[in-house]
Amino acid sequence: MTDHAAGDTGANDSASTADPVVPSFPAYDAVVYDLDGTLVDLAVDWGAVAEAVLTVYAEHAIKPPTAELWGLLGAADEYGIRDPVETTIAEYERAGARDSTLLPLGRRLAEAGHSAGVGVCSLNSEAACRVAIETHGLGGALESDAVVGRDTAETYKPEPESLLAAVERLGTTPDRALFVGDSERDAVTAERAGTDYAWVSDLLD
Repeated sequence: MTDHAAGDTGANDSASTADPVVPSFPAYDAVVYDLDGTLVDLAVDWGAVAEAVLTVYAEHAIKPPTAELWGLLGAADEYGIRDPVETTIAEYERAGARDSTLLPLGRRLAEAGHSAGVGVCSLNSEAACRVAIETHGLGGALESDAVVGRDTAETYKPEPESLLAAVERLGTTPDRALFVGDSERDAVTAERAGTDYAWVSDLLD
């Protein structure tokens, strides 16, 4: 599900130091993190999720337009089956969040404690995000109101609305915010939202 690559972080020099992994970003009023692949690793077999969603299509006698999970979700509105598709995906995600692994960046964020202006923007459901956050004790490091999943806003990544919602809830504007993620989808989201972007892989070098 993730696509790691190197890129320009757009942050200050402290972001490139070997330690700490969670750097201070004085150039920004807010830092928003992706969840899966960035802070935690959800224990989800995404191929199995896609198969489960294909079963939903079959139960409704609908020929699926693709076998790709997010394409199936994207088409679900057109076929009037968004609710059962969303329910199916979210069920897997919540279970995967409970069994998830805390990644190095997430560990450093948890150890750093509370810092104003920190949020989450994820392609996963908001409920799954909150399960993972609670499981790993990340709640104290984040602004609770600024946890945005794919079902929080009207659209989801790579559309910009979910990231813009997180930035707004952190009380700032896109030009004063940094988005940290692990995929090309995250990078595109940041570009569309008008925030700077940092690859988690760069922060871990």
